[in-house]
Amino acid sequence: MITPDRLALRRRTLIKSSLALTALAAPPIIAARGDTPVRIGMVDPLTGILSALAASEVEGARYAVERLNKKGGILGRPIELLVEDSANDVGTGVQKTRKLIERDKVDVIFGDVNSGIAYAMSQVTNELKVFHIVPGGHTDPITGTDCKWNVFRICNTTSMDASAVTGELVRRFGKKFFFITPDYAYGHTLQESFIKHLKALGGEYQAVMLPINTVDFSATLIQARAYRPNVLLNNMGGLAQINCMKQFTQFGMQKEMGLGGALFELESIKAVPREAQAGTWAMEWWWDQPKVPEVGQFVAEFRKATGKTPSARHWFGLVAVESVRLAAEKAKSLEGPKLSLAMEDMPLPPDVALQPGHVFYRAGDHELMPNIFVGDVHPPQGNPDNVFTVTNLEPGEKAAGPVADTGCKMVHPA
Repeated sequence: MITPDRLALRRRTLIKSSLALTALAAPPIIAARGDTPVRIGMVDPLTGILSALAASEVEGARYAVERLNKKGGILGRPIELLVEDSANDVGTGVQKTRKLIERDKVDVIFGDVNSGIAYAMSQVTNELKVFHIVPGGHTDPITGTDCKWNVFRICNTTSMDASAVTGELVRRFGKKFFFITPDYAYGHTLQESFIKHLKALGGEYQAVMLPINTVDFSATLIQARAYRPNVLLNNMGGLAQINCMKQFTQFGMQKEMGLGGALFELESIKAVPREAQAGTWAMEWWWDQPKVPEVGQFVAEFRKATGKTPSARHWFGLVAVESVRLAAEKAKSLEGPKLSLAMEDMPLPPDVALQPGHVFYRAGDHELMPNIFVGDVHPPQGNPDNVFTVTNLEPGEKAAGPVADTGCKMVHPA
C-alpha cells in the first residue's frame, strides 16, 4: 500500500527529474537569453498637433514587432516596444527618454516626430551611449553639423526634400515663392533649404514664420495674395498644415497660384476636403508601386492586420524595427557602438526597403538614402487612398549631396 507520504515523495522525485531533463535539453544561459526581451523605447508626440503622424509611426513599429516576434524576434529574443508620449514638448521628451533608458533599461531608443525633440533626445542617448534611430524628425543638424556616432535617421533631411521638389515647382509654376513656415527647428532648416535651391534657380521669395500650433491663417494668406507669388509653399505640419490648406481653398487661392512644398502626408491629405487635396509635393515613401512586388505584398498584409493603407510614417516605424534586427544580426550584439558600426553602409533588403534601387544607411552621416517620390496630390481616384501620383523618383544620394556638404564629422567612441 502506498501511503500519502510516499506518494508525495514520488511526485517530488518526478518533478526533479523533469527539471533535470529540461536543463539538459536547454542550457540555462540560452534559455535565459531567449526569455529576456529586446526592449525598444519609442518617444513620440501622441498628443498635440503632430499626433496623427506619431500614431502612424508607432503603429508601423508595432506591426513590425509583431511580425518579427512570430519569426523568433531579434537574436532569438522576443521584442518588447515601450511607447511614451512626448506631448510635443522638448522637456517632456527628454524626461521620457531618460526614464526609458535608466528605469526601463531599453536597449534602443526611437523618436521623435518633432525635430527639436529628436535633437534634444540625441543629447541624452549619446551621453548614455544608447543606440538611437530617428524615424521621422527632419531637421538637418541631426545627421549634419550635430551628427553623433549613435544616431541614425530614416526620414529625409529637409535639404533632401527641398532639393527634390524645388526644381519641379519652378518648372511648373514660376520662380516667385511665398513661404508659410512653422517657427521651430524643422521649419527653419526646411525654409533655408528651399531658399538656397530657389536662389540657385534665380528665384525670389517672401516668407512668414508662424507658431507650430497656429490655427488661423487668414492674415498670412491675405499677405500671400498681395505678394502675388507663382507658388505658395505650405511648410506647416500636422493639424496646422491641414488648417492652412482648408483656409487656402476657402479663399479660392488655388485659382490664383500654384501650391506645394516638401511634405503633404497621407494622414493629412485624407483629413482635408477634396478641393484642398492638391499641389506638387515630395513623398518619402508611397504605397502604390506596381513594379515592386514586395510593396504589393506588404500593403496587402498591412491592410489585413490593421485595416489601413500604410503611409510613409508607417514605413518609418517598420524600417526602424527591422533596422535594429538587421544590425543586431550583423553585429551579434545589442551594444550601442557595435550596432552603430554594423549599420554603417548597411543596405535594406527588398522586403524592408519596399522601393526600387539600393537603399542604405550612409556611413559618413548615418542618413538613410532612399528614393524621394515627387508628384501630384489629387482627390481619390478609385481607391480612397489613391490621392497621389508619382511623376519622378529622385535618388536620395543625389538629393542629399556629398557628406562633406552636410557638416557632419563622425567620431566613434574609442
